[in-house]
This record gives sequence, structure tokens and C-alpha cells, in this order.
Amino acid sequence: MELDDMKQAWQELSGRLDRQQALDWELWRISHMDRLRRRLQPLVWGQSVLLVLGVLIALWGIRFWSTHVHIWQALACGIAMQAFGTLSIFFPARVIAMVCTIDYAAPVLEIQRRIAGLRAWRVKVEAPVFGVLGSVIWIPALLMLAQYGMDIAGVDGWRDASGLPLWLIIVGAGSLAVTGLLYWLVCKLGRRRWLEDSIAGSSVKRAQVMLGDIARFEQP
Repeated sequence: MELDDMKQAWQELSGRLDRQQALDWELWRISHMDRLRRRLQPLVWGQSVLLVLGVLIALWGIRFWSTHVHIWQALACGIAMQAFGTLSIFFPARVIAMVCTIDYAAPVLEIQRRIAGLRAWRVKVEAPVFGVLGSVIWIPALLMLAQYGMDIAGVDGWRDASGLPLWLIIVGAGSLAVTGLLYWLVCKLGRRRWLEDSIAGSSVKRAQVMLGDIARFEQP
């Protein structure tokens, strides 16, 4: 075999090896991205349940205030519950949209950026909002249940409730203080990262780990 023939044969073999390597890498990437998509599905399912719950809460608030428009205290409680339910619809819907719009064929760096944005949204926006609202929303819920009892008994319990505003302020401030204290204790014990991982969700954490492995594998 002449030298030129050997060079040509070697180049053809090298080209085949390169194409085979590229095909193997593409198949490996598709397989891992499919696993990544499946790992994010539990987050979508969980947020879907929360979205439905938010709809039910909003409908409860609407039904309540619309049947108690003549009692401003009950009206305020119903509107507060409707507002909470509306937020409970918006936040899960946004999380679902952020997951469903991920392009798994995009570069790993772009997918990592999307997942990081999802984590930041859940930790820095969603958690503080629901941490504050969740610590006080039980108050109007309790008052709404009390109003149902008054409706059945046919009494007006609001007439002699002159101290109610002060009670609401004290109880609301106490609930917020307890929430803030718990957060401070978690940070003081060095568990802030654990708390943030819990808020972000195990699906997001596993996705970030997997993307990190893929990124390291891509490096020459």
C-alpha cells in the first residue's frame, strides 16, 4: 500500500471515529436530558395540585364575601382569602411555565441558567411571600368559620367586637414574629442552605446536580 493510500485510509478511519464519537455523545446527552425532564415532572405535578387548591381557596373567598356584603368585617375576610387564593394560583402557574418552557436541546449553560432562575424565584420570591402571608392567612380563615357559626345561630357577633382590631394586630404581629424567629434560628444553626434546598424542591436540586455532571463531561 502506498503512502497516499495509507493517509487516505487513516483519514477515513479518523472521520468515522469522530462521527461515531459525536453520535455516542448525542445519544448520551439525549438520554440524560430525558432523565432530567422526568426528574422535573414531580415538581410540575405538585404545583398542579397547589394550583387547584388555589382555585378552591379563591372560590371560597369569592363565595363568602359575595354572601356577606352587608357585614364589612366578613367582607374583608372573604376578599383577603380571595387575594390569597389568587396568589396561590399565580405562583404555581409561573413555576409550571418556567419548567415547561425549558428547551432541553439548548446548551447546558442555558438550561443551567433556567434552572437557577427557577430556584431563585422559589427561594427569593415565592418563599418570602408565602412565609409572610401563610403566617397570617389563618386569621381571616378562622373568622370566616366563626361567621358560619354566627349565621347558623342567627347572631351578630361583630356588634360587641370593639376590641377585635387590636386583637388582630397583636395576633398578626405575633405570627409574623414567630415566622421570623424560626427563620433566624435556622440561619443561626447554619441550616440556611438546607432550608433553601427544601424550598426549591428536591427536583430542582437533583436537576442542578445532573446538569453539573453533564457540564463536566462536556469539558475537554
